[in-house]
Amino acid sequence: MKILVVEDEPALREVIIGFLEKEKYLVESAATYDCAYEKISIYDYDCILLDIMLPDGSGLDLLRDLREIDKNKNVIIISAKDSVEDKVAGLELGADDYLAKPFHLAELNARIRNVLRRKTMNGDTSITLGNVKVDTDELIVYINHVPLELNRKEYNILCYFITRPNHLIEKTRLAEAVWGDHIDQVDNFDFIYAQIKNVRKKMNEAGADIEIKAVYGIGYKLIEK
Repeated sequence: MKILVVEDEPALREVIIGFLEKEKYLVESAATYDCAYEKISIYDYDCILLDIMLPDGSGLDLLRDLREIDKNKNVIIISAKDSVEDKVAGLELGADDYLAKPFHLAELNARIRNVLRRKTMNGDTSITLGNVKVDTDELIVYINHVPLELNRKEYNILCYFITRPNHLIEKTRLAEAVWGDHIDQVDNFDFIYAQIKNVRKKMNEAGADIEIKAVYGIGYKLIEK
């Protein structure tokens, strides 16, 4: 899952990024209103952590602008301003949650997981398709109740596809989601082919009844066999 941290305080931003990376999230960051708006308008994020007080504008104004481009989903406001008015304004503008500073990182992680479960998994902690189950709390994939050995990128690839079954996923979108922003600027996507080849081989050997099917010249699609 890819998260954008919009926070202007360098020390706090780095602490949050380091913690979330240890929790196996792919993390991008922005320190200003303009940088955040540019990133969100170009790239997609599974969750956005948004500070209200930015050096070049208000996070609430940013949230209002994101609503105009339909990018105000999965936003958690993190702010030292713990007023009822700010909470109400943020929620009315589309934010999913509000966390006042200072906060424990474990609570932040719990809030993120809760938002992701509500938005992509109907509140569940696991996703099942056919005989394949992805436990997003334990970061484990099971096929016929047997754990499947995957590295981090392989897990992220399968998790991305299984939350979007039967959807055509372009190579650039997959690259951004799993490897991060600006990866779309590379000369070729051979690295994606290699990783997906490994995932397909492991799933096939384990007897999975779903597969990642290549769509020539475009990308991939997860289907049931």
